[in-house]
Amino acid sequence: MRYNAYIYILVMAAVSYLIRMLPMTLIRKKITNRFIQSFLYYVPYVILSVMTFPAIIEATKSPVSGAAALAAGIILALAGANLIAVSAACCAVVFVAELIIF
Repeated sequence: MRYNAYIYILVMAAVSYLIRMLPMTLIRKKITNRFIQSFLYYVPYVILSVMTFPAIIEATKSPVSGAAALAAGIILALAGANLIAVSAACCAVVFVAELIIF
């Protein structure tokens, strides 16, 4: 069992290293294609969204309260509220929704 853990760690390290090393070695010139540039520009935002949105919904007792807080946060952020106000409002929405639902 212990031997398998070392193999798993080595495979994960190799995959992680290859993902970071291959683009640096294979692509040496500046990327001039506008489509590829825009694709690479939005990749971090997409990855962050994919990791964050399910966590917002599943962090509460009920997915409904998480979705309500997400909607409230989006509306306040689009209205121009600062980060503290958005997070405080989201917490308040979850608190009230949990009181109503349970």
